Amino acid sequence: MVINFEQVHNYYERLVLEDVVRGAGTRPDFTPDMLADVACVALNRLPARYVRHDVDMMFYLTEHERHAIEQAMEEALTFAFDFVRERVASRRGLAS
Repeated sequence: MVINFEQVHNYYERLVLEDVVRGAGTRPDFTPDMLADVACVALNRLPARYVRHDVDMMFYLTEHERHAIEQAMEEALTFAFDFVRERVASRRGLAS
């Protein structure tokens, strides 16, 4: 039997990566490495929600659950951008 797991993914990955790219436009001081760190920090603050098809998950969510997901993503991304900025600033301060 051949099993194809290529469609299985964390629902939040695409959403977070898209939001990090959008957020990069307003944060020119963030390097590509910093943005990758932001994505990792944000994803680690969100629950793992593995799906095969994003649309299937959205179909079964209530309006309350959709709002909770949006809120959790916003909080995770805000935290991640601040966290990475502070870490880089503290490292630069130590290097001076």
